[in-house]
Amino acid sequence: AMARDGAACVAAGAAELHVHARGLDGRESLAPEAIDRTILALRRACPGTLIGVSTGAWIENDDERTLAAIAGWSELPDYASVNLSEKAAPEVMERLRQRGIGIEAGLASVTDAERLVSIDHGSQVLRILIEISEQSLDAAWEVSDGIATVLDRAGMRRAVLLHGADVTVWPFVHRAAERNWSTRVGLEDGKQLPDGTTASGNAALTAAAVAIFRAGRCFIS
Repeated sequence: AMARDGAACVAAGAAELHVHARGLDGRESLAPEAIDRTILALRRACPGTLIGVSTGAWIENDDERTLAAIAGWSELPDYASVNLSEKAAPEVMERLRQRGIGIEAGLASVTDAERLVSIDHGSQVLRILIEISEQSLDAAWEVSDGIATVLDRAGMRRAVLLHGADVTVWPFVHRAAERNWSTRVGLEDGKQLPDGTTASGNAALTAAAVAIFRAGRCFIS
């Protein structure tokens, strides 16, 4: 089902796929059997498409289990998102680096940005993911701009992906297009299309974002 949905999103214009693999019980999982099966299916369905996964601490609920799982992957994603708000972020980033997997550094606050700069992993970061949970647009703009300021001051020049949720999804898509950043949309983050109607699926959300980006050069995932 994930492979079919991924193929539909690519057909709608997605340049990448960000997925949360699941075990046979339907729960999110980083276990090799879940990741390997998912990545292999997506590679077959969407050849040539970049594929990323989450490493969120909530998935395994145990830092050592997370690190062991990454070490056991056979079908490697192109990149993995790491939340800098999580305690084991440096160790997870190092394990990904050892496996040759690109790192998408997830920043939800100015504190996260300062932590990324302080641990000096910039050389191995593929992209910065500015992922804001605030539902007040003014607050969301303040946080995202604050993150960008910290990175600029540190001289950390990386591609940026601006990712909103619910209220901020479409304002962030527009902001990303204006700044020539990447963006990300999907049912995980919001089910409404720009006109307020409920999307039929991830492909419909992708198509709506692509329409906004049509004149730009950014990527939708």
